[in-house]
Amino acid sequence: MDQYSALSAGVTHIIPEDDFKKKLASGKKLRIKLGADPTAPDLHLGHAVALSKLRQFQDFGHEVIFLIGDFTARIGDPSGRSKTRPPLSDEDIKRNTQTYFAQVSKILDPQKVTIRYNSEWLGALSAKDFVGLCSKTTVARIIEREDFAQRMAQHQTIGFHELLYPLLQGYDSVALEADVELGGSDQTFNLLMGRFLQEQWGQSPQAIMTLPLLEGLDGVQKMSKSYGNSIGLSEPSDQAYGKLLSLSDDLMWRYYEVLLHTSSTDILRMKEEVGNGSAHPLALKKAMAHKIVERFWSAQEAQQAQQQFEELFQKKDYSQVQKVDCQPLLGKEVWVVDILKYLGATSSTSDARRLIEAGAVSVNEEKITDFARQITVHSDMLFKVGKHRFYKIA
Repeated sequence: MDQYSALSAGVTHIIPEDDFKKKLASGKKLRIKLGADPTAPDLHLGHAVALSKLRQFQDFGHEVIFLIGDFTARIGDPSGRSKTRPPLSDEDIKRNTQTYFAQVSKILDPQKVTIRYNSEWLGALSAKDFVGLCSKTTVARIIEREDFAQRMAQHQTIGFHELLYPLLQGYDSVALEADVELGGSDQTFNLLMGRFLQEQWGQSPQAIMTLPLLEGLDGVQKMSKSYGNSIGLSEPSDQAYGKLLSLSDDLMWRYYEVLLHTSSTDILRMKEEVGNGSAHPLALKKAMAHKIVERFWSAQEAQQAQQQFEELFQKKDYSQVQKVDCQPLLGKEVWVVDILKYLGATSSTSDARRLIEAGAVSVNEEKITDFARQITVHSDMLFKVGKHRFYKIA
């Protein structure tokens, strides 16, 4: 397959397509940019869509830049947002950033990726420079953004700092002199702003490649840590496998398409097999989950995760559930939320409340519905959290 055909496969839009073709045909080593704001410590399978495309550019010998938006994270990308993001502290940003390199290295070749931080240039802008940047566009152009227009029409507030986000992201492309920028399809306005600003600075404007957004576990919102519907790249493989099996049958096809690049012909064939009863949706979902875990974790972890699932859910064999040392709690009456935190099943009281109120927590197969419940802890107690997470007291 030629370079253009390989790189354009699975892409939503290339803007402008002729420009991208010319850049490839030039034989030049292109500078490919992908940015992510560290608004959460975990990258997820939604990020993996663009990271996988970035890996293709690496394999063709182009210069790949993974840009961490440690400055723009202070604003928060308003793309697709119906309200202003809460601000992040410097400590939050630093903590979230620390894990990113290890996570992108699961997909990218760590020896062939350049990590940059946009605080390098955005933090160094003087007041004069910043005013000059703002002078490059108009308020009318900024509020043409679909999400801004919708919020205005619904009389919802827009923080003035949010209006600056497209400019700052666009200036990243100027600072890096990017030839191509990747992003989700909801990023189109910001990516075009980068192209526009490069023209203002006399640079050759970048081509834009947008990729499909992956719906989260709820099948409604795009995958996002803040929506609570994500599968993190740093999660244990068995947990990721379990979450993938919790997808609805309809959403399964979307994951086959976006993450595994399964052809529409093959997806149609599988749907027909489900329809005529020659294939069971669970079997196809297990195959999907196995392939995704194999791709983004490892073949060994995929096999172990599938085996564990079959033992726990199909054979009801809990003997292999990993035990957690809870010596300080043994024999004591403890608030169920504190037990869940100790086990590592949840990191916050609010998350524990959400799980309990949703009926997603059980102890020795008894569902816990009382948020205030006190439990006497003893060895071999079995906690189930969500559909696919088990914890046994050591």
